[in-house]
Amino acid sequence: MTDPSPQRAAYTVVGGGAIGGTLAFALARAGHPVTLVDTDPAHVAAIRARGLVVAHGESRTSVPVAAATPDEFSGTLGRVLLAVKAQATATAAAWIAPRLEPDGYVVSLQNGFNEALIAQHVGAHRTVAAFVNIFADVVEPGVVLDGGAGALVIGEVGGAPVSPRVRAVVADLRSWGPAVASDNVEGYLWAKAGFGAMLAATALADAPMADLIDRHRPAMAGLTGEIFAVADRLGVTLEAFDAFDPHPLRQGTDPAERDAAFDRLSAWLRTQAKDRSGIWRDLAVRHRPVEVTTHYADVFDDAAREGLPTPLLRNVMDGLRELEGAPDGMSESRLEELDRLAGPTPPGTTASGPTATGLLDEPDRLEPGRPSRPAVPGRLPGAEQAAAVRRWLDEHREDMVADLDAYTSQGSASDDPADLAACLGWLRDWLDRRLGAPDAEEILPRAEAEAEAGARTGSEAGAGDILVRRYPARDPAAEDGRPVLLLGHYDTVWPTGTLDHWPFLRDGDHISGPGVFDMKAGLVQAVWALRALDALGLPRPACTLMLNGDEETGSLASHEAIVAGSRGSRLAMVFEAAADGAIKTARKGVGLFTLTVTGSEAHAGLDPTAGASAVDELAHQILRLAELRDPDAGTSLNVGVVEGGTRSNVTAGRAVGRIDIRVASAAEQNRVTDALAALSPVDPRTRVEITGDWNRPVFERTEQVAALAELARRCAALLGEDLREASVGGASDGNFVVAAGTPVLDGIGAVGSGAHARSENTSVSGMVARSALAATVLTSLAAG
Repeated sequence: MTDPSPQRAAYTVVGGGAIGGTLAFALARAGHPVTLVDTDPAHVAAIRARGLVVAHGESRTSVPVAAATPDEFSGTLGRVLLAVKAQATATAAAWIAPRLEPDGYVVSLQNGFNEALIAQHVGAHRTVAAFVNIFADVVEPGVVLDGGAGALVIGEVGGAPVSPRVRAVVADLRSWGPAVASDNVEGYLWAKAGFGAMLAATALADAPMADLIDRHRPAMAGLTGEIFAVADRLGVTLEAFDAFDPHPLRQGTDPAERDAAFDRLSAWLRTQAKDRSGIWRDLAVRHRPVEVTTHYADVFDDAAREGLPTPLLRNVMDGLRELEGAPDGMSESRLEELDRLAGPTPPGTTASGPTATGLLDEPDRLEPGRPSRPAVPGRLPGAEQAAAVRRWLDEHREDMVADLDAYTSQGSASDDPADLAACLGWLRDWLDRRLGAPDAEEILPRAEAEAEAGARTGSEAGAGDILVRRYPARDPAAEDGRPVLLLGHYDTVWPTGTLDHWPFLRDGDHISGPGVFDMKAGLVQAVWALRALDALGLPRPACTLMLNGDEETGSLASHEAIVAGSRGSRLAMVFEAAADGAIKTARKGVGLFTLTVTGSEAHAGLDPTAGASAVDELAHQILRLAELRDPDAGTSLNVGVVEGGTRSNVTAGRAVGRIDIRVASAAEQNRVTDALAALSPVDPRTRVEITGDWNRPVFERTEQVAALAELARRCAALLGEDLREASVGGASDGNFVVAAGTPVLDGIGAVGSGAHARSENTSVSGMVARSALAATVLTSLAAG
């Protein structure tokens, strides 16, 4: 999918570490001539020998990249991506300056505020500002561990309007991920200063970032409050990125809003491949000075000029300096001291977060009287444009039906790897024919992940490969350049051979067949929505199409990739089937647990008091479990299978109950989790053990989900449809995405009924209507 033509812009990446290596790899893979300059001879030698390698989990991918040390490099520099540590900026800029061509420029892809220093060496007109938040790490010479997509924003220095050179660089860097152009890079840098201060504070102890931030909210809120007070005094408009929203973490904000922001951030951090910061790694692993103390020099200077105190930030920086060369001094007591310095916990703010499940409570902010609901995203098209979309799709309804017929005829049982592979091959060819070649394509093999999932659950989980395709924006006018994730699955519950006696069937408007409702029609609708916008010349945002092959077996092998793929997305549109025509804005979390009781056997007739009955104890525990039900809160619990004992005349030594739990909120999920962990035997001679886990987190109707639902409702109204919302007990891959911090519009797929039943059906008119709805939502997002 790459195009190595000489028209591709050449780049020199100065500093080939986590950030520079990640972006150099993406550019080179997209066909851009890339030269990487780094001061580490071993790193350079490894890249020359085997190319620049990026590791994704256990897989590694290499691309050829020219590499040199500064002493070896010869020639001039055009487009320079500067990605050295902050403390090396002056040295690197001095090296670049005499080699930089008159129309060349330097993009500061670094942590901290470095643009003014770079401009001193190369001139402000040859300096480009950038904000970067990439979770990556160099794990060995020539190898960068990719922690997943993050955030990347580029713009002119001083908030000048976005220029052609900025747009060109952003377009090229979208080969990596969701790069965005902005005239407010400063707002992102100051927001990152607050976020970075929290990560810096976590390096004072040896524990995961998410847990430390969650347990020490007073300290973290105090740190961000100090930094954002300086930003506010300077007139900076803070910008949110990834799962970090700076606004609730400013001084004097609503404690409930602040806690919700911490909940989202902690949940997102728990999805990252890296659980500790690069600052921690510099101290504990590499045993070298940290760069973060350089980052905050400008913050301290600005704070001093404005007369604003920064005691917490100074405490963190002093602590990090103490740990340089002495990482054994890391201790959570340092953060406890920060909590004390920050003062009493503000009302409504908890000093410690939820249980270790990592599934956090998102407060319901849609109650009457609660004021904060975000503005509906996007900008609706005119009624004429919406009608044109509906008309065009109606004219192509027979083509849509033919595609669904062909797709349904591809068997794709979740437990048949051969059929899944064949179906995925058909899908790739069909997508090429319908949408043309994508900007990029990835196929994530699931063999190893399937084995790991089976080992975790004790089951033989089916898994097909994951297909990821990235399509560029068409005539984008929106300032938000992040892609929209189009999410679906291609596996079905129907066993191999079902098509032999139940093929695709159309009877007028009615369509039946295995998988037509769940969820093959949904994918056909999504693809034709994109075709309609392209055919009519209407704008659409960049789109990432992601299809997995194990959703019907719990997405055990794919959910981590789905979460990673959702990072940096503006939203996810899940093309699962509708709920009686309604979109789904809330889904229950699902827990599958096993309660095992161990007693002691004895002869029930000869010595009835000698044994300890596991069956009796299980009966007591079942009655206790029943008390966890709360229908008003949406919590159900069912012990559906019970087994135990060997003979009627033997006191049972073992008994097992298998439990299905459904919860409608993260708060209920946490309550039930705590209760399960606290189970203790009634008969002290027995032992009780709970195993299992939550298969999917709760999908709650957050503010962002509600805003997207309102956008969809307004789009449907333009098309003459009345769109409703529904909360359902079943789960989807959207549960994972919402819990990770990306808003979801779910159930936008097929209209019909009979999921997983021989009555499964959809309709031709429903396909046209829902495809038009998807297209109208997408063009709305492209325009605002």
